[in-house]
Amino acid sequence: MERDTDRYRGLTRRALMLGGMQVGLLSTLVARMYYLQVLESDRYSTLADENRINMRLLAPSRGQVLDRFGVPLAVNQQNFRVVMVSEQARKIDRVLTLVSEIVPLTDADWRRITREIQRKRAFVPVTVKDNLSWEQVTMIEVNAPDLPGVSIEVGELRSYPYETSTAHFLGYVGAVSESELNGDPVLALPGFRIGKSGLEKFHDANLRGVAGTSQLEVNAVGRVIRELSREEGQPGRDITLTVDIGLQQYAQDRLKDQKSAAAVVMDVHTGGIYSMASNPSYDPNLFTTGINAETWEDLLSDPATPLTNKVIAGQYAPGSTFKMLVALAALDSGIIGPRHTVHCPGHMDLGDHRFHCWKRGGHGTLDLVGALKHSCDTFFYDLARRIGIDRIHDMGKRFGMGQRTQLDLPSERPGLMPSRDWKQANLGKSWTQGESLIAAIGQGYVLATPLQLAVMLSRMVNGGFAVKPHLTRQVERGPAEQTAWPPMGVNKAHIEMVIQGMNAVMNQPDGTAYKMRITEPGFEMGGKTGTSQVRRITMAERSTGVLKNDQLPWRQRDHALFIGFAPLRAPRYACAVIVEHGGGGSAVAAPIARDLLLEVQRRDSARGASQVSSAEGAPEPSPTVPNTSPRKVGG
Repeated sequence: MERDTDRYRGLTRRALMLGGMQVGLLSTLVARMYYLQVLESDRYSTLADENRINMRLLAPSRGQVLDRFGVPLAVNQQNFRVVMVSEQARKIDRVLTLVSEIVPLTDADWRRITREIQRKRAFVPVTVKDNLSWEQVTMIEVNAPDLPGVSIEVGELRSYPYETSTAHFLGYVGAVSESELNGDPVLALPGFRIGKSGLEKFHDANLRGVAGTSQLEVNAVGRVIRELSREEGQPGRDITLTVDIGLQQYAQDRLKDQKSAAAVVMDVHTGGIYSMASNPSYDPNLFTTGINAETWEDLLSDPATPLTNKVIAGQYAPGSTFKMLVALAALDSGIIGPRHTVHCPGHMDLGDHRFHCWKRGGHGTLDLVGALKHSCDTFFYDLARRIGIDRIHDMGKRFGMGQRTQLDLPSERPGLMPSRDWKQANLGKSWTQGESLIAAIGQGYVLATPLQLAVMLSRMVNGGFAVKPHLTRQVERGPAEQTAWPPMGVNKAHIEMVIQGMNAVMNQPDGTAYKMRITEPGFEMGGKTGTSQVRRITMAERSTGVLKNDQLPWRQRDHALFIGFAPLRAPRYACAVIVEHGGGGSAVAAPIARDLLLEVQRRDSARGASQVSSAEGAPEPSPTVPNTSPRKVGG
């Protein structure tokens, strides 16, 4: 009995101890739950929300590019694309094969899709194909039961409605490469495009806009359940250009019969570019969704270089269009006066070398205006012998030669304005006097782009102001274009003599481009022809009967150049034209420049001081008069 009592007491003590422990644990648990659920409820509610809420960026709409009258040149159009979520598709190859029967997929498409599937998480959509037609969208929707994981999304696609007419200055957009990401999450958005060339590249930061955000509820593995909120971003800024699309189309069409050519028209006072045409061209829409390898290779291998904007990246010996700078350098130096004359017997001898004028029989005695009118090489040989290359170099630099014009486009080339120091530094040789004579007629080392020639001419005919060219009239919510420029300090009387020479070239019967003049009252022009020599005809070729430049293979023929301005009495427009391997400037390049200068004046006259809201269609070009004057190498 006593033994049972002791056993009972032991059990009771153990029970009490266990019960106390249970009560203690329960109290601790209750206290902890109270702490977590009551005292810390706000904190853990926030953490829970953060675990189920995902923020995603929304691609902004790209800004438009407009011409000077508000005509859209680069726009966004609705883009239907088919996407696939690989985890929902299950049999991916089978689903893609079915999709390809509706929307054809190239080998490159298959490789890209495979890469994206491997790189992205299984629940993230992969773009299968962009830019679907409405019929293709309908077929995808109709066949949806057989296409698990496949759906249609709506986005934006860059479009260039004027295609080849605007390619060289607008450029194009393309997909972001790995090297261009730079850690920017916006650039990693599916289907996002950035400017790759032209104004699209130059103004990319303005055109991109600011991304929006979408607040999404997701599950534990990150799959979207629903959208909680959305904040739209800011679209990119619109860019208004100085270009007149009507004139631009006219210029591009005017060049179409030439294998390779370029032309630019600019305002001599503001620097605004009205048209910038380069032929052959390309369709920038090819790059919007990704150009195929075959087309890309064709563009790269074309000897006429359709991807090159020859207005800013073509570098040519300026030929006789350069003689006006030599004249200004000679007058500015004081070594010659306004009445200086030179007798041209058809050549000039320097040491044991004879430098020929383009006119073998010579021009006789000429003053400066007459020398420009007849493009006499001997006259400018004489000036170069007197003043030397460095004075020519300095005057060339003042007028924009041998340096980039700071145009608002990438890929501009600087040309070349040689000097004694340049030759010593780059070639390790001393300059010779004979090289000065060659430079004086725009040959030898001298190189210029058509845009540089237009700038040079603009600075002459605007009264001597250092105008700079530009394509951008205004960025939305930004300042307007600069229209006032500093004076260059060139003697206006000297400039007036050069202008008289350009007037004589076009409007006197014995001028080198008289047959290409504008006869319409009030629209008359001045100008200067030029021929850029590619190579001489050898004695061996002459012995086989090759006597003329146009008898050489096309790529070995001279380039034809012309620069002109209008109207004659109150200059407003300057134009420069290059026709590669076109021969003499008066025969090929001058008619194009004449038509462009006439057209731009007609257009502005018709709209009344350029105050209309849209660009009219261009009239038919005026007929050209065939040139019967003898060929000139000098200009």
